[in-house]
Amino acid sequence: MAEPVVRIPDAKVALSTASVYPESTATAFEIAARLGYDGVEVMVWTDPVSQDIEALRRLSDYHQIPILAVHAPCLLITQRVWSTDPWVKLQRAKAAAEKLDASTVVVHPPFRWQRNYARDFVAGIWRMAEETDVRFAVENMYPWRYRDREMLAYAPDWDVTKDDYRHFTVDLSHTATARTDAMDMIGRMGDRLGHVHLADGKGSAKDEHLVPGRGTQPCAELLERLATTGFDGHVVIEVNTRRAMSSAEREADLAEALAFTRLHLASAVRVPRS
Repeated sequence: MAEPVVRIPDAKVALSTASVYPESTATAFEIAARLGYDGVEVMVWTDPVSQDIEALRRLSDYHQIPILAVHAPCLLITQRVWSTDPWVKLQRAKAAAEKLDASTVVVHPPFRWQRNYARDFVAGIWRMAEETDVRFAVENMYPWRYRDREMLAYAPDWDVTKDDYRHFTVDLSHTATARTDAMDMIGRMGDRLGHVHLADGKGSAKDEHLVPGRGTQPCAELLERLATTGFDGHVVIEVNTRRAMSSAEREADLAEALAFTRLHLASAVRVPRS
């Protein structure tokens, strides 16, 4: 009779440096190492350390924690970080990932008002992906909402599965905000799902990034599917801890998120006796 065993995929669990905001990028490395994360994803934004490859390398070496991914500066608040030209930003993100031995660059689809960038985005991402071994994993976004109005802020589309990309990032806080079916979306992504931003949400118009298990998204179900399909990308905890009343409370939230992720990435399967 077959006996149950626990199978854990090769996926590594990383901490996004955005998860410690308003604390610093350096603090994220320290917390990730102390809690036992497998690595970090660097959110490149207004913190000067996040933009400095040598500073990031020193942090990685000092804490003995690898940089697994680089999130390109795609946010409204990072429009001038590394350049005002979005293609230059992506070239610099690629160069940073290569120098830091990170396997993935996370990128958002363009804002609709970035017309020239949006027009060439799908073909341009393919061109860049063919120049490197680094994965360009394009992340699902969401419509912007205000009261009863909806604004489509991203082009070609916030639902990145409508376009042809080599790799995708799925973000479960974004599926909550978009009020879309997360499991259906990752089904459409198929084997091109290369990266996961794990967070939760309750369907608010705001992008909540709750600790997994505190919202309505199928965080556990997603992780269990990754375990049974041999997912070899990275699972990145990207949560909002701004409301934490202390550093200890923030660290407790990040420890809880890590424990949740490790628990549900371990999938019980039955295999025949040898």
